[in-house]
Amino acid sequence: MYIEELELVNFRNYKSLQLKFENNVNVILGENAQGKTNVMESIYVLGMAKSHRTSNDKDLVRWDAEYAKIEGRIEKIHGAVPLELAISKKGKKAKFNHIEQKKLSHYVGNMNVVMFAPEDLHLVKGSPQIRRRFIDMEIGQVSPVYLHDMNRFQKVLQQRNHFLKQLQARKNVDKTFLHVLNEQFAEVAIKVMQKRFEFIRMLEKWAQPIHEGISQGKEKLEIRYKPSIEVSNEVDWLKMIKGLEEKFVSLEQREIDRGITLMGPHRDEIGFLVNGRDVQTFGSQGQQRTTALSVKLAEIDLIHSEIGEYPILLLDDVLSELDDYRRSHLLNTIKGRIQTFVTTTTVDGIDHRTLKDATTFIVRNGEIEREK
Repeated sequence: MYIEELELVNFRNYKSLQLKFENNVNVILGENAQGKTNVMESIYVLGMAKSHRTSNDKDLVRWDAEYAKIEGRIEKIHGAVPLELAISKKGKKAKFNHIEQKKLSHYVGNMNVVMFAPEDLHLVKGSPQIRRRFIDMEIGQVSPVYLHDMNRFQKVLQQRNHFLKQLQARKNVDKTFLHVLNEQFAEVAIKVMQKRFEFIRMLEKWAQPIHEGISQGKEKLEIRYKPSIEVSNEVDWLKMIKGLEEKFVSLEQREIDRGITLMGPHRDEIGFLVNGRDVQTFGSQGQQRTTALSVKLAEIDLIHSEIGEYPILLLDDVLSELDDYRRSHLLNTIKGRIQTFVTTTTVDGIDHRTLKDATTFIVRNGEIEREK
């Protein structure tokens, strides 16, 4: 899979932009604040229908415009497919092969992307929210059902929190509706947690050999899922639902006192162990970066194993954050098999054939042209 053409209208600082890319490494070169990352972001948004930089869609629309539009022509195994995403005050409209999609969950997954930016180095040592968002975004690319279940979960969670606040303020004293919400919550929460459990097992399978290679056989990586209740393929689905409902009974008064849901997928955590030790707490910066790099590279193989095609890789200003050894490992991994976009202020000091053979685009003052 690769993106052959990209067209932007009123996206970020670009009033109009048309680009053609090669199915190899494409380097976007220029000083900071010139619009390099905006191009990278547009590719990500075209695939994921949301930004990795902001949760506010209006930030994506050029300051004096009513709407923004991203169009792309994607080459896949079965042929070329046009994608289109329009963003306005009314929301988003997505088209796949010229046909408008009724739900964004039906659109996401048509173009698979993996983003690796400096903030992803905080995947290991950052907040649990960062790790939950990471797994939700990645599972959503290969499982439209998961996106549907997550949307349902968020709605029930919002309802439940609202009702708990009513009980807390004594605006409502009848707990019957809370027990109904408990059942609804448990059913969809278990679906989400089961899918996360399966995803993390697959991620570990692909990440372990990569981590072992980067560490030259000295380290073994383990990825642990830490949900609210025990989740596995061996535990019966109905038993897990019952277990979650029973926990809600024991937590009922505490939840009413605080007015929030204290248990569920929104409280999940992921742990990373290197040679049996928690790398988040005890790992060196080098180990944390190797773990983050291994996980990101594992995404590529995981998506390929699920859909039969490699995703598009976006490396946004991350090469300068890696030392020579990890950078070389990353570039050797992508060489010749994955369409890759690299933003950087300079390629000086990066002596690697992959970048020397790349197609280069120069960004100056919000204008982009292909290097001749």
